[in-house]
Amino acid sequence: MLLSLIMGKSTPEEILLSLLLTIPTVLIALSFHEFAHGWAASKLGDPTAKNLGRLTLNPFKHFSLVGSLLMLLVGFGWAKPVPINTRYFKNPKKGMAISAAAGPLMNLLLAFIGVVIYALSMKLFWRHMSAQVFYATALFFTNFCYMNVFFAVFNLLPIPPFDGSRLLFAFLPDKQYFAIMKYENVIMIVVLVGLATGILDLPFEFIAEKILSGMEWLVNLIL
Repeated sequence: MLLSLIMGKSTPEEILLSLLLTIPTVLIALSFHEFAHGWAASKLGDPTAKNLGRLTLNPFKHFSLVGSLLMLLVGFGWAKPVPINTRYFKNPKKGMAISAAAGPLMNLLLAFIGVVIYALSMKLFWRHMSAQVFYATALFFTNFCYMNVFFAVFNLLPIPPFDGSRLLFAFLPDKQYFAIMKYENVIMIVVLVGLATGILDLPFEFIAEKILSGMEWLVNLIL
């Protein structure tokens, strides 16, 4: 991620190029993620996101300064959560599960589309690319696919405000769910310490790389 480039031996030109290519990825990943939440909830009868102007792909409607900066620097972060009112759902727990899952699934879809476009561009146009264009293309799609997968995996953490907590609510009895959520602050601190120290990098990266490898295998099989 960008922070590793800054702390490493990368040149200012490499850091600037990575910054210019990563910013669009962050904006796309966050805005599509939150839009997917709102769209799924809307289809299930909840007009809250639409009424608040959050049913949009405009990234500035979903912008969180801290979450976006973290996403840019280290690859994990968050946007401003789209409000969901479960009272509009016929089945609140099922509706919450579907709405929560829509965000990570959207990021996985974006990553898969990125793998397809990258594979096609390399197959059709690599002979006509200069070394600089080839490098920039490879860097953009590598960042784009990896960050979307990593963001999807990260958001499945079962603690607020991440989507995993909403999925947990959908599948656990209320008593057990609220018993766990009593310790949400402690869990959040543990997770942030684990991420800051790199302890959680290995499992997250392992899962993300396995998902990307599966996508690449499928795309290569198709093409």
